[in-house]
Amino acid sequence: MKDEKIDLGAVRIHGKVIASIATIATLEVEGVKDIPKGLKDNVFNLLNKKSSLSGIKVSIDSDNEVQIIIPVIVSYGVSIPDIAIKIQDNVRAAIDRMTNMSLKDINVDIQGIERG
Repeated sequence: MKDEKIDLGAVRIHGKVIASIATIATLEVEGVKDIPKGLKDNVFNLLNKKSSLSGIKVSIDSDNEVQIIIPVIVSYGVSIPDIAIKIQDNVRAAIDRMTNMSLKDINVDIQGIERG
C-alpha cells in the first residue's frame, strides 16, 4: 500500500487497486483473451465466497516501487513478443496516469493460446 502526503492527510493506494487498473489496461490490448486466476485463488475465493478480478500479482516494496506479474491467455496467431510489449506499455501508462506510482517491473506471463 502506498502512502502519499497531501495537504489534508495521506492518500493510500492498495495493491488491489493497482491490480484492477492493470486488469482493465491488459484486457484493452487487442489479442488478449483472458487473465487467468491461479488455482490457489480459485480455491480461496470458493471457500470464502469471494471473487477476485484476476490472477494479477502486485507487490509494493519499502521504497514504494511496484512490481506486477500479469498472467495472460492470448489469441492464436498474435506475435507473443509484440503483445507482451503492448500490455506492458498500456499498463504502465494507465498506472502512471492514475496513480503516479513508480513501476519497477511489469512481467507478462503468457500462460496459453486460444483460438477464435
